[in-house]
Amino acid sequence: MKKNGRPVKLGDKASNKDMITVDGEKIILSRKKNFRYIMLNKPRGYVTTVSDELDRRCVMDLISGVEERVYPIGRLDRNSEGLLLLTNDGKFANEIMHPSKHITKTYRVTVRPSVTEEQLSEMASGIVLDGKKTQPANIIVLHNETGRVVLQITIKEGRNRQIRRMCEAVGLEVARLRRTSIGPVRLGMLKPGTWRELTPDELRAIRNAIGKEN
Repeated sequence: MKKNGRPVKLGDKASNKDMITVDGEKIILSRKKNFRYIMLNKPRGYVTTVSDELDRRCVMDLISGVEERVYPIGRLDRNSEGLLLLTNDGKFANEIMHPSKHITKTYRVTVRPSVTEEQLSEMASGIVLDGKKTQPANIIVLHNETGRVVLQITIKEGRNRQIRRMCEAVGLEVARLRRTSIGPVRLGMLKPGTWRELTPDELRAIRNAIGKEN
């Protein structure tokens, strides 16, 4: 056995950067996968895909300096903004997205023109989309102005364009939609178009939320 062309001795150490050969055959050392857990503040105008056949701007264009191949957990539509998680840990991603985990997602939603108690009650109790009623939602009125209302909507599922379709179903126009949290992880003051790693506390909290052991 040789390391970098030289015979090895008992006790010698090797890393993934070293070339190890046995009888002239190269040996590939196993490499422990480096998992990454990232939060991005997605701006409007970006699609939540790794690439796009229509050559639209993708969220991956905003992730620079990450050697690992990460991918989005769930999605935000092109005109929505806010918190998006990305990872290369497939099991972690699947557990967050699985309906049985009931991971909450909270949105700040600006609607027009105004909102009635009946509309709020209908959305909170559930809207039939694609033949199936949505799960109950928690809705809080944050600001109520003439022709414009800001709502905080928390749901436990993630159907395609769910918040927009719920609002449209009761006659409301969505002027702006921003996701502010996923489970215990909050967007905070992260600037649009920028990203950072989840902190150990954030990662621990969301793992606890999905019932995953640390």
